[in-house]
Amino acid sequence: MRIVVDAFGGDNSPGEIIKGCAQALGAYSDFELILTGDEGRLRLELGELANYSGRVKLVHAPQVISCEEQPTVAIKKKKDSSLVKALELVALKEADCFVSAGSTGAVLAGATLIVRRLKGVKRPALAPILPTRHGCVLLIDCGANTDCKPSYLQQFAVMGSAYMKGVMQISEPRVGLINNGAEAEKGNDLTKVTYRLLENTPVRFAGNCEARDIVSGNYDVLVCDGFTGNVVLKFMEGLAGTLMGMLKDELTSTALTKIGAAICRPAFSRFKKKMDYTEYGGAPLLGINGGIIKAHGSSNAKAVCAAIRQARELVNGGVVEAIREGVAALPDSED
Repeated sequence: MRIVVDAFGGDNSPGEIIKGCAQALGAYSDFELILTGDEGRLRLELGELANYSGRVKLVHAPQVISCEEQPTVAIKKKKDSSLVKALELVALKEADCFVSAGSTGAVLAGATLIVRRLKGVKRPALAPILPTRHGCVLLIDCGANTDCKPSYLQQFAVMGSAYMKGVMQISEPRVGLINNGAEAEKGNDLTKVTYRLLENTPVRFAGNCEARDIVSGNYDVLVCDGFTGNVVLKFMEGLAGTLMGMLKDELTSTALTKIGAAICRPAFSRFKKKMDYTEYGGAPLLGINGGIIKAHGSSNAKAVCAAIRQARELVNGGVVEAIREGVAALPDSED
């Protein structure tokens, strides 16, 4: 297995990217790593990565695409960027999966223009993993497609189900449709038509999911348009940070609560770990003709290692091929 990492993508590149790569190589022995970026700078910062020189290849890419640049323009103009070079390796089948903490827009545009969509896929979708009380749920789409048609959401259900089967080993993922009510007739035109489509789609459709049930653990895949998904994702990120801050303030407010906090420290640590995005890696971009993992822009070494682990699992789980077959089996729809 060959995983290519955009070494100059993200706020903490290349230092934390390289450290995370070294951690992943130490933890897993079944893959080779390709790093794209300025070779001179990479060699200066190799550190522990030098211990795995037999499994590491550097590809020189002196340019960097920043988050401030217009994605499509940057992809076309910066052919020697670390992001473009990495995506080209996936397109040429010289790498099985791509990992980057760089510009989300550039990753989406580059994956679509360079690696391209799987045949039959109408829109690729970003699908982050969210924590629930007793596990996790895949949210698809979280921002790649602001405006959607019902047939897009139907494909998202198939793609999300394939990912949870291949990566999370869930034999029959429960698929929910995010809506403003549980009843089939609730929602807008998009969700009403999508509901009827999902009833006749070869997935385990579990009906509508209201906002209060998003992290209930009653679903394994949650389908929505990218506008709704992005609002859900950002709200959860903000809520988690606010709750952790409020809890910390209360626990350190008096001598008595400080003692209680010390006693409960192991439980709080486990809770914090569940809410920590670095434990989950990144968001796969599903529907592309190759593995694509978009890591958080502020990823540290731990998050990069988790994203590479996620890339391994995506390849080992045969997710791309499962999506290809699942989408091909759907009837054509013009909506």
